Amino acid sequence: MAEPIVRIDSISKSFGAFKVLDGLSMQVMPGEKLALIGPSGSGKTTILRILMTLERIDSGHIEVEGEQLYHMSRGQALVPADERHLTKMRQKIGMVFQLFNLFPHKCVLDNVTLAPMLTKGVPKAEAHKRAMELLDMVGMADKARAMPAQLSGGQKQRVAIARALALSPKIMLFDEVTSALDPELVEEVLNVMRRLAEETDMTMLLVTHEMGFAHDFADRVLFFDRGRIVEEGKPEDIFRNPKQERTQSFLKKIIAAGHRV
Repeated sequence: MAEPIVRIDSISKSFGAFKVLDGLSMQVMPGEKLALIGPSGSGKTTILRILMTLERIDSGHIEVEGEQLYHMSRGQALVPADERHLTKMRQKIGMVFQLFNLFPHKCVLDNVTLAPMLTKGVPKAEAHKRAMELLDMVGMADKARAMPAQLSGGQKQRVAIARALALSPKIMLFDEVTSALDPELVEEVLNVMRRLAEETDMTMLLVTHEMGFAHDFADRVLFFDRGRIVEEGKPEDIFRNPKQERTQSFLKKIIAAGHRV
């Protein structure tokens, strides 16, 4: 039996008086496709940001590939991780954000090549070759010299996916990557993610309100509410036969709003 690639143990996180994660524990297996669903403010995005070290935990422990994320060994003791350790651990994880976060003053190709060249010392020619392969994969090779302002939202998001893949992460995090897009552009981004899920063994965590996509994409679905996992299981079980009243109530509202599950 494989060891979990991510192990989260009793983590808590508060913003002021608001406790967004409350003693959360969960595991993710290598290659698993995990969908995190639930109401706004339930802690889903915070988990991704914590894994990406964009937010620090208040308590608990996280391991990635058997190595502590926020702590490191010093003799027999665990001590808070220094910046060097965090930088090393970040290279295992890629994240695609809701609002693209492309550099507006750099062309598409430079957006994709910058991080490998700066953080991994990849030579420019090699970085460009890999970037063009990734842009081709997401259907954006013909826009390599375009500036972000010349792209649609869906095109920007596909470039953002290529940029995250350029660092060859073991784990990819997707945070509501279609929620800022016009409805007709959503499908082009979901198609790229479907292809990633089908053609790679990359571990993927997805926060989404696209329940139909979560159903088709995920090996396992976790329903969050108030910083805790209320229910988890296979997509078919969660979406067709949820056991918890809170899950049932949430999905009824989603269906009433016209979303497919």
